[in-house]
Amino acid sequence: MSGSASEKESRLDSIVFDIETTGLSPNQGHRIIELGAVRLSAGQVVDEFHSLIDAGVAIDPRAQAVHGISRAMLRGQPQPEQVIPGFRSFIGTVRLVAHNAPFDTRFLRAEFAQFGHGLPNCIECTLKLSRRILVLPNYRLDTVYRHLGGKVDGAMQRHRALDDAKMAAFVWLKLQENELD
Repeated sequence: MSGSASEKESRLDSIVFDIETTGLSPNQGHRIIELGAVRLSAGQVVDEFHSLIDAGVAIDPRAQAVHGISRAMLRGQPQPEQVIPGFRSFIGTVRLVAHNAPFDTRFLRAEFAQFGHGLPNCIECTLKLSRRILVLPNYRLDTVYRHLGGKVDGAMQRHRALDDAKMAAFVWLKLQENELD
């Protein structure tokens, strides 16, 4: 695919986000307990959003085993009504990008709906895009990130929303080089 400079610039002006949740389905009462996002402008990170969220619900032990977030860590953290409106303002109508976007956007739509809002943003998925462009043994975020030259340092926390959003942003930018150049 070949893209114009303005198309490429538009695709590089995005918000890449990640969530951590209490389980696998908002339809089963699971909620977002961590939101992380980076705003990209002309391919550079220009702003960040991050918050733990005390949604007041139990965390499925399988989910906790993945992200390591416990109920104790959430005590005293802001509740959804203190975080979701701010995140909605942060993203505006800008293109959203996530790794496994259907999962993340399903939860985001459910949270937004609780406050009477929709999610009109264009959504892109780095998982789907990486499967189309790359041949890898698996398409987990860390696998794609490393394949594209991303460096994991000791300070990075996998399966934590902000660090995963930063990794997904790196992947998004690298995949855009392949798609639009």
